[in-house]
Amino acid sequence: MSESRPVPSVVVFVHDVERVSAFYEGLAGMRRVSGDRSHTVLEIDGFQIVVHQLRGGPAPGGAVEACEDSYLKVCLPVDRIAAARERAAALGGFVKPPKAEWEARGFRACDGHDPECNVIQVRESAG
Repeated sequence: MSESRPVPSVVVFVHDVERVSAFYEGLAGMRRVSGDRSHTVLEIDGFQIVVHQLRGGPAPGGAVEACEDSYLKVCLPVDRIAAARERAAALGGFVKPPKAEWEARGFRACDGHDPECNVIQVRESAG
């Protein structure tokens, strides 16, 4: 008897669930599979991001500071990094300029961040 395993996922804690959910939907074409006021579950190709309301602490005030490193980086597949860069900016996030792109293991990548400064990476197929 074989049981199916849960879908791999990561939980990202944020102040504005709707804004950050819209960012990941628009950036990587993720689809909303469930949620409520406190969280949203987004899915793409057998992977989920749970955007969860952060409890307590001050809400971010205005402009996002430079976001470089974190203990966790969500890496998302995109068709084209250039298009993802434009979508990220329109959705309140950021993907670094083309000079920051690099290649490894069959993909081209570039780092950035979501609207609340959670570090991300977008990846397109190399070649």
